[in-house]
Formats: sequence, structure tokens, C-alpha cells
Amino acid sequence: MKVTYADDGSVLDALQAGARSYLTKDADRNDIARALHAAAGGLAVFDPRVQATLLAAATPPARAAPGPAAPAPPARPADGLTQREVEILALIARGMTNPEIAAALFLSNHTIKTHISRIFAKTGSRDRAAAIGYAHRHQIG
Repeated sequence: MKVTYADDGSVLDALQAGARSYLTKDADRNDIARALHAAAGGLAVFDPRVQATLLAAATPPARAAPGPAAPAPPARPADGLTQREVEILALIARGMTNPEIAAALFLSNHTIKTHISRIFAKTGSRDRAAAIGYAHRHQIG
């Protein structure tokens, strides 16, 4: 089986152009059908070889000389926020709307609203402005 167009340049160019999924030319009818159904449900679909290309492109190069280690992130963010909640709070702090956050994270608007309700409860925030203030005080975002 020949893999075509799974090189770094092709994949990254497609993603920068707005692609949300990527299959190689050797994808069969079943692969394409599964990808279309997943995409219709808001999911991103990548050929496994493309995933490997993306991971390789996202992996930082090894440092030539050892330097001071970066501080490890806390095992659990303040006030019991989950990693996903911290991620969503950071996007709120950047001024993104619920639909924008949902699109960026490939989640439904309902799921985003649920996360935001939990963020408000855990941080004691009454509204988005208070949550943004919390994010700034805790250097989130």
C-alpha cells in the first residue's frame, strides 16, 4: 500500500488552509464514509500516518545543551478545575464566545455551557467577567 500526501508540507498546508480532517489518497470507500460521518458530527479525522506526521511536527526539537528545567505544571489546577476547564477558561479569557470555543475544541455548545457552569461554581464566579478576572489572577490564558 503506497502512502501519498502524508508528508509534513502537504498536511500542514491543508490544516493552515482550514482543513479539519485529512485522509491520504489510498483511503478506501469505507474510510471515506467513516470520515464523512465523523466530520458531520463535528469530529476531526486523520489517517494514522497523518497523525504521526502531526505529532512529529508538533514535537519540539531536542535542546543542544541542557539548561534549567522548566517548572512542572501543577498536577491539578487551583480550585479543583480539570485540565479541560482550565483550557476553556483560557479561551474565555481570550474573549472567545461559546460557539467559537465549541468549534475550536470540537465540542457541542451544550458541552461548553456545562463546562462553563462548572468553572463558575468552582471559581466562585457570577459571570464571564468574574471568570476572566479569576483567570488573570491565576495566570490562566
